[in-house]
Amino acid sequence: MSETSQTNDLRNRILFTVAILAIYRLGTFVPLPGIDPEQLQVMMEGNQKGLLGMFNVFAGGAVSRMAIFALGIMPYISSSIIVQLLTGVTEYFKNLKSQGEIGRQKITQITRYGTVLLATVQGYGLAVGLESSADLVINPGVFFKISTVTTIVAGTIFLMWLGEQITQRGIGNGISLIIFSGIVAEIPRALVTTFELGRTGAISTIMIIFIFVLLVLTILFIVFMERALRKILITYPKRQMGNKMYGGESSHLPLKINSAGVIPAIFASALLLLPVTFSNFNVSQNETFLNISSYFSQGQPLYMILYASGIIFFTFFYTSITFNPNETAENLRKYGGFIPGIRPGESTAIYIDTILTRLTTIGALYLTLVCLMPEFLIANYPIPFYLGGASVLIVVVVAIDTVTQVQTRMMSSQYEQLIKKTKFGR
Repeated sequence: MSETSQTNDLRNRILFTVAILAIYRLGTFVPLPGIDPEQLQVMMEGNQKGLLGMFNVFAGGAVSRMAIFALGIMPYISSSIIVQLLTGVTEYFKNLKSQGEIGRQKITQITRYGTVLLATVQGYGLAVGLESSADLVINPGVFFKISTVTTIVAGTIFLMWLGEQITQRGIGNGISLIIFSGIVAEIPRALVTTFELGRTGAISTIMIIFIFVLLVLTILFIVFMERALRKILITYPKRQMGNKMYGGESSHLPLKINSAGVIPAIFASALLLLPVTFSNFNVSQNETFLNISSYFSQGQPLYMILYASGIIFFTFFYTSITFNPNETAENLRKYGGFIPGIRPGESTAIYIDTILTRLTTIGALYLTLVCLMPEFLIANYPIPFYLGGASVLIVVVVAIDTVTQVQTRMMSSQYEQLIKKTKFGR
């Protein structure tokens, strides 16, 4: 493949990704049929805190507009969580995982079926919750429930398909980019809202300056932690073949502090959203719903404990399924590599696992700090949710991963051209 064709392929992938994200953003402005827009605006003005606000962030503002993408990609993420948990605890899913590409396709299909089931249940809960609000639904009844559930499920499945298309034919992880684009598109509005609050005196100027300084420091901290590596020295012994000596080189096994990336924050948020979605959409005066909602708002101890626990759990869980110290140690032994001072085999696996556990602990605490620290500000001040820790973390990490993928493709093209020139130059 020539350099021009490589460049064209990268450009086409970027344009394809931008086009898909534009389609997604367009869908967040298409409202559900049968909703009174004026009553919807009144309802949403007083219900932007707690998990409803978080849900709106991940849906790219579609919840506040009650659009066809109101559930966003969260049912797919919830289904992925369930399937991955089952993969770690059930023999059936373990066998599927060990079957290679065929097993992976079956797991993907099961995840899709789970997405349809969750979207149907949540769509029905959404329809019931909307009907419980006085004058919000123009013509409540069976037809409204059926049309709402059908539209919501179709919107979620379409988003899942768009994410898969980006992953296969575009740049970056499609699901993460969909969430990323929704947050980025709403950030300008969040900034305008913050400045308007300062103008009206709801927030002091000093507090606004403090918030933006904290935002910049948080971004710098995230970039530093995401780029941080622990390099383990690997040595390969010299080998004599004929009259020549081969090997004797040294390399490094890089271990990231945060191997799980942004996945724990997304998974923990999805897990919190799943059981209480309906209570936040239902704005009736039902005491049970109001009690549940009160426990899941910013600054509440239960919300903070569950959120932090979810982040820590998924950091360790996701790292454990993406990096296997025993497999790494076996590969090193197979190719003759060893860690100086550590015996090959089981001792190497234990050594790598110990370092990985320490790094993952630091990574989990870092993710928890970044995600929870701004929540106290949001709880005590009318700051838009899009300036929260999870939002900033997703934006920064996904941006870093996407830029890295673009750079990798460009460097791969340059290496290919260099090899060809060297080969033919001879």
